[in-house]
Amino acid sequence: MNARGLEQARHLFLGGCGLPGAWAGQPQWRILETGFGAGLNFLAAWLAWKQDSQRPRLLHYVAIDAAPVTAEDLLRSTPACPELVSLTRELATQWSALLPGVHRLVFEEGHVLLTLHVRDVRHALRKEPFTADSVFLAAQAWDLHTLKALARHCRRGTGIAGESLAGDMRGHLVQCGFSLRRAGGFFSPAWEPKARRTESAVTPGHCAVIGSGLAGASVAASLARRGWRVTVLDAADTPAAAASGLPAGLLAPNHSPDDNLLSRLSRCGVRLTLQQAKALLHEGDWQLSGAMEKRDGFDLWHEQAAWIKPATLVRAWLARPGIEWRGSTRVGRLERLEEGWQLWDAQGQRITSARLVVVAAAHASSALLDDGIALSPVRGQVSWALHDAALELPAFPLKGNGHFIPAVPLQGRPVWLTGSTYDRDDTGLESRAADHSANLARLAALAPEIARQLAPQFAAGAVHAWTGVRCATTDRRPLLAELARGLWVSTAMGSRGLTFAPLCAELLAARLHGEPLPLEHKLAQALDARKRRSAELVSIG
Repeated sequence: MNARGLEQARHLFLGGCGLPGAWAGQPQWRILETGFGAGLNFLAAWLAWKQDSQRPRLLHYVAIDAAPVTAEDLLRSTPACPELVSLTRELATQWSALLPGVHRLVFEEGHVLLTLHVRDVRHALRKEPFTADSVFLAAQAWDLHTLKALARHCRRGTGIAGESLAGDMRGHLVQCGFSLRRAGGFFSPAWEPKARRTESAVTPGHCAVIGSGLAGASVAASLARRGWRVTVLDAADTPAAAASGLPAGLLAPNHSPDDNLLSRLSRCGVRLTLQQAKALLHEGDWQLSGAMEKRDGFDLWHEQAAWIKPATLVRAWLARPGIEWRGSTRVGRLERLEEGWQLWDAQGQRITSARLVVVAAAHASSALLDDGIALSPVRGQVSWALHDAALELPAFPLKGNGHFIPAVPLQGRPVWLTGSTYDRDDTGLESRAADHSANLARLAALAPEIARQLAPQFAAGAVHAWTGVRCATTDRRPLLAELARGLWVSTAMGSRGLTFAPLCAELLAARLHGEPLPLEHKLAQALDARKRRSAELVSIG
């Protein structure tokens, strides 16, 4: 990349779509690029956004590229453009594990979002629902059928720019409803477009979130970034007082030989949570440790894995501007109003009113949702003890049927953790010796030598317990859906709250605001509570 290339991106693509002027004062702007390459157009748009005092609150950039370049290629592309070097480095740090599918990369504290579709452009245009405000069209041969699919992602007034809008290409674009100048134009069909209606009339206002664990706090942070004033209510007197109070959890993608639904969902979720951890947490609150998965006789190394203290992430989310947390406040019922909802406690006292309500109260959500959603409490006990320097433990966590984290700082001293049990319809919080034994047996199957070293601590009663009650569905997938106008549910994260909470939060916000989704459309459908009330969702693997 050179300085001339940057000027071309500014003049041809941004200028051809009337940017940055066109986005001035808008809450969000959505750019679609049909080929990412080395990212020059994205970097130019990002730089323009940073330098513009009238920039939109959110810049969404959707790029489609079936064969992304490497991170090294990105870094090699900017030596002659010093103003882009720091942005390219930020991009390169997230440019990994780009398997086929959809990947969300987050910059500028969540205000610049790159959604990369690693698919054939025709497949992405036909299968994925999003609306673009500007289109950067790659220089390649486009058939009329594909350009019609492109037009279905445009609203009236969407700008378009490209290097070769001439000849048959020009005729096809005009036929699809575009009015063109030399190298740019806009979507202005003579007919009423039958676009996929992903846009929403929702504008930010007051939102009440019920529950301040991982699910609720992540929703609050996602909405606050989009301009909402969020009140988070919790029956406990501290945030993350229930299952999200786990001393430390292991965040790693799920692996399956057939790359099934859970595996694809977990990859999307792990990427988003790691981005949040890097941006918000400090040393001692988390570590990008990697993890070794041991299952069915094979070892699999996960580079993008970490241990995280969930409560620290919850507190970091709740500390974001625009969020008010109110503890010792138990919501007893919801009352629908003409415009929004009123929230009442069990004594009949009004707590607050809000245009939007998100219920994220784990298994207690059922009491507030008269909607036939079946949620099960799931008790889990983790065993932990001080890390003895004489022990020969691995430098990284292990996962399989259960997990083992070798060293987490807790109250100034390193501890190891292992578990957890998984007992449905059990809400007991007492420590149980039988569960310690079960955790040791599970560890013995996962890592026999480690279990042998730790067995004396178990036998001597030197092992402590942490117990929490999680919430799950029969298929162990989280639930996310709008159940009535302005009433959403985001819950049932099970033992994967760290993996799924930020993903569900961003999906909720995207649907509210007509944004590009942070994952494949068919994966998003698999989380919809409305589709899973009476039967298992048909496999989409």
